[in-house]
Amino acid sequence: MSNVTPFPHPGTGPGERQVGFERLELQRIMDLYGRMVAAGHWRDYAMDMGREVAIFSAFRRTAERPEYRIEKRPALRHRQGMWVLVGEGGQILKRGQDLQNVLAPVERKLMRVVEG
Repeated sequence: MSNVTPFPHPGTGPGERQVGFERLELQRIMDLYGRMVAAGHWRDYAMDMGREVAIFSAFRRTAERPEYRIEKRPALRHRQGMWVLVGEGGQILKRGQDLQNVLAPVERKLMRVVEG
C-alpha cells in the first residue's frame, strides 16, 4: 500500500511542461490582490496555467469579465518581455521583463482608490 502511482495526465511527457508562477511572483501578485480586496475594489480571482501561459485574473464581481489579467509568457522573454497586463476590454496596458513595472498601473490605481 505504500506505492504511489502517478495519475496519467495529457501533456506530462518530456518537453511538455506547464507554465506557472514562481513563489515570489505569486506572492507579489497576491499582495496586490489583497490590498485591492481590502480597498473594496476586487472581490474574486482566478488562475489558469497552461503550456504556454500562466494567467492571474482579478474580478470586481464574480460574474463579470476580469478587470485585469496578469499573463506570464516565458516564450516572449527575449522579445517583448514575458509579463503582460491586459485590461478589461482585452487591450494590452503594459508589457515588460519585470513584474513590478508591469503592475505599476494597478498600483497607481490602488493609490487613487485608497485616497478617494
